[in-house]
Amino acid sequence: MSATPDGRTPTGAQTVGDGQLLDVERKPESPARRDLPPAKGDSDLRGQTPDDMETPPDALLAVRGLKQYFPIRKGFFNRVVGHVKAVDGVSFFVKRGETLGLVGESGCGKSTTGKTILRLQEATEGRAEFDGRNIFEMGKDELRTMRRKAQIVFQDPFSSLNPRMTIGETLREVLAIHNLAKGQKATDRIGELLSTVGLRPEHAVRYPHEFSGGQRQRIGIARALAVEPDLIVCDEPVSALDVSVQAQVINLLQDLQRKFGLSYLFIAHDLSVVEHISDRVAVMYLGRIVEVADADELYLNPLMPYTQALLSAVPVPDPRVKRERIMLEGDVPSPANPPSGCPFHPRCQHPLKDADCAKIVPPLADKGGGHFAACIKVPLGAGNPA
Repeated sequence: MSATPDGRTPTGAQTVGDGQLLDVERKPESPARRDLPPAKGDSDLRGQTPDDMETPPDALLAVRGLKQYFPIRKGFFNRVVGHVKAVDGVSFFVKRGETLGLVGESGCGKSTTGKTILRLQEATEGRAEFDGRNIFEMGKDELRTMRRKAQIVFQDPFSSLNPRMTIGETLREVLAIHNLAKGQKATDRIGELLSTVGLRPEHAVRYPHEFSGGQRQRIGIARALAVEPDLIVCDEPVSALDVSVQAQVINLLQDLQRKFGLSYLFIAHDLSVVEHISDRVAVMYLGRIVEVADADELYLNPLMPYTQALLSAVPVPDPRVKRERIMLEGDVPSPANPPSGCPFHPRCQHPLKDADCAKIVPPLADKGGGHFAACIKVPLGAGNPA
């Protein structure tokens, strides 16, 4: 056994005599360490970031440097003393006919990102281009036209529906606002929409409280489909539903995507749900995207320690298979006072974590094969496995 090229003694070796190395018994590495990608001791800042790269020509939605800060006010004069950085410099794109899954813990900024893109909340900074046009620069008339092409399905299928309006009145209101159909044509369109989402046309005379949670979510999907959109932001559409109903709604969304060529920004906190519907997955932590990759690549080769911890918590539907759970230490930091350097470093389990992690803000860099990760301890090439 010999010394490493930079003169360091290899792990598990001792020196005897004049520098001769003596092999000693190596301690087996823990499974958590073996699962981590190979990394160097120094910090690797190489790799292109999404902001450095051109948007693909087939991108329907392109978001660059999106920030959403909420002011913190105190005192008699209601002065601003700080900001809650709900979304802090997010960049991504969604191609036509593609599903991008946006996942992370509660409070990481997923839903705020989706609402800000559609201008349900005004952005603090950044750009969001829909079909080549910056959404944040649109006037009132142009914004209404854009909203015919970009819709949202909310998380709570009950509070998102007006309890005083029948389902038919709810859908008729959408058609009237956008001047799509009136009278008998609107009635026929309402029946067609309900049939498309797996309900019956006669359900139009019922009120929201007369439906189950899964049926109410189907009504929310029908309302989004009423204006024939190209993009639908699905804000945790199945998190409030039973597991069996979740599968039905996901299958419905996939069928609608194939039938109408829809693009989805699918927001969820359950990685097992996102795996079945997404073409690509973006992982968020404390207002930032920390990893983006094709769904298969991310699930087979997660690079970020945070993503590895999330995947270790996904239950395996086989009682004979035991998965080692990666337990994160501490609580999620406050977005009003995020840590310096890497936002995940106080809870990170990476064996090579050092002082650089608390000083350097890691860029979301391409580590190979289009696999982006915001970790300075993941070397270039780790995202392109054999």
